[in-house]
Amino acid sequence: MLDNKKMEFWFIVGSQNLYGQDALDEVKQDSQIIADGLNKSGKLPYTIVFKSLATSADEITSLMKEVNYNDKVAGVITWMHTFSPAKMWIAGTKLLQKPLLHLATQFSEHIPWKTIDMDYMNLHQSAHGDREYGFINTRLKKHNKVIFGYWKTDEIKKEIADWMNVAVGFIISSEIKVARFGDNMRNVAVTEGDKIEAQIQFGWTVDYFAIGDLTTEISKVSEKEVDDTYEGFKKIYIMDAGENDPKYYEEHVKEQIRIEIGLKTFLDAGNYTAFTTNFEDLYGMKQLPGLAVQRLNAQGYGFAGEGDWKTAAMSRLFKVMTNNEKTGFMEDYMYEFSNGNERILGAHMLEVDPTFASDKPSIVVKPLGIGDKEDPARLIFNGSVGAGVAVSMLDLGTHYRLIINEITAVKPTEDMPNLPVAKMVWKPEPNFSDGVKAWIYSGGGHHTVVTLMLTVDQVYDWSRMVGLETVIIDHDTKLRDIMKDTTR
Repeated sequence: MLDNKKMEFWFIVGSQNLYGQDALDEVKQDSQIIADGLNKSGKLPYTIVFKSLATSADEITSLMKEVNYNDKVAGVITWMHTFSPAKMWIAGTKLLQKPLLHLATQFSEHIPWKTIDMDYMNLHQSAHGDREYGFINTRLKKHNKVIFGYWKTDEIKKEIADWMNVAVGFIISSEIKVARFGDNMRNVAVTEGDKIEAQIQFGWTVDYFAIGDLTTEISKVSEKEVDDTYEGFKKIYIMDAGENDPKYYEEHVKEQIRIEIGLKTFLDAGNYTAFTTNFEDLYGMKQLPGLAVQRLNAQGYGFAGEGDWKTAAMSRLFKVMTNNEKTGFMEDYMYEFSNGNERILGAHMLEVDPTFASDKPSIVVKPLGIGDKEDPARLIFNGSVGAGVAVSMLDLGTHYRLIINEITAVKPTEDMPNLPVAKMVWKPEPNFSDGVKAWIYSGGGHHTVVTLMLTVDQVYDWSRMVGLETVIIDHDTKLRDIMKDTTR
C-alpha cells in the first residue's frame, strides 16, 4: 500500500543579465554540475532536475506556476550563484504553493586567494546573493528551509535528503484519507478535533463509517483467502498457541485474517490510507481488530485507536516520510521511576506497529479485558532502539498545536512475560522529569506517533510548511520556557 510516487525537485538558479552572456553560460554550466553531482552521489531519495537559470521576474513567475501544476514536482531548490535582485522573485515566490529550499552554497569550496579578481568575485558571489534572496523570503513570510554549507559534503547531502522526504510528505498529505469506523471513544477529550480545519490546513479528508459497513465487507471474505493467508503466517511469524487449544487458537487467528482482508478491501475501494477503530463500537464483530490492524500497519496504512483520526493521519504522513520504517501509533502507559534509570513504557491494547519489531513477532491469542468480545489475536514483539521523536497533535479550539519530544528508545532491562502486547521503552529529553512535565504542560495527549527514523528538525520543517504552532521538547528545553509559551 505504501508506494511513494516517483517525484522530482526543480533546481532554479538565480542570476541577472548584467554579467553578460559568457558569464551566464558559465553559471549555467556550474549549476548543471551541482545538480548532476548531487544526483550521482546516490545519497538523495529523489532526483534534482536543473530547470532554469532565472534572470527575470517573468521567467521566475512562469516557473513557479508550472511547479504548482506539475504533479511530478514535489518542491523547488533555489541557489543564488551570483547576485539575483530579489524584487524579481516576489511575484513567483508569492504564487509558489510547494516546499521551497534555499541552498546557500558556493560552486567552489575555497577562495582562490592569490588569483581572485573582480571578474571572479562577481561571478561567484553566492554570499552576496544569499542575503538579498533571504531578505525577500523573510519579508514574504515564506516558511522556506535554508541549508548552508559546501554542496559536495555528505552532511549537506544528508540535510537535502531529509528535507526532500519531508517535502514529499507535505505533498502526499493532501491525499491522506482517514476512514473512521465508529465514533471517538466516549468522554475522551484529546481525540476530538475540527476535521474541516484539518482538511484546510493539512489536506486530510476524514470520513465516518458505521461498523456495519465494515462487517458487511468482512462477511464477503472467502475461506480460501483465510486459509491461504494462515498458511503463509507459519513462514513469517512464530505461531504461539500457548495454553490454548490448537483449534481455538487457529479459529481466533483466522478471525483476525477475515478482519484484515475485509478492512483492506474496504480501505482500498475508497482510496483510504489511514483508519481508526473504537473498542466501544464493535457491534456485529467477534473481536476487536488487533493482528488485522498490525498487518495493515506493516503495509503502510496509518492507524490510531479510539477514533483518534488526527494521530491516524499523522501516522500515515510519517510512514510516507520514512518509507514505513520504525514508525507508527503509540501510547504512553507506565513510568519507571528507578533513580538514574527512569523510562516510559509505551504500548497499546493490541495495535503496536510491527515496523518497530526488533525480533521475530509471535502471534498469540489472549484475553483483552476490554471491549467485551472474543479473545483477539495479536503480534507480540520487543520494540527497536535508537534516537527518535514522539509527536502529538491537539486541537485547542482556536488552533492546532504540534508537540515534538526528542526521545531515545532503549532495550528493556527485564522481560515482561505476562504482558501480552508488543511494547517499547524510551527516555524523553531533556530529562525524565522535565520531559514528562513539559509534555503535560503543553497539553500533549496519550496517543502519539513515534518514529525512530525522523529527527526533530524534520518534523519541525513539516510544521512550518503547514503553518502549525509547534512546541519542541528536546535537549535544550527549559521547563519555564515551556510553561510560559504554552499558557499565553
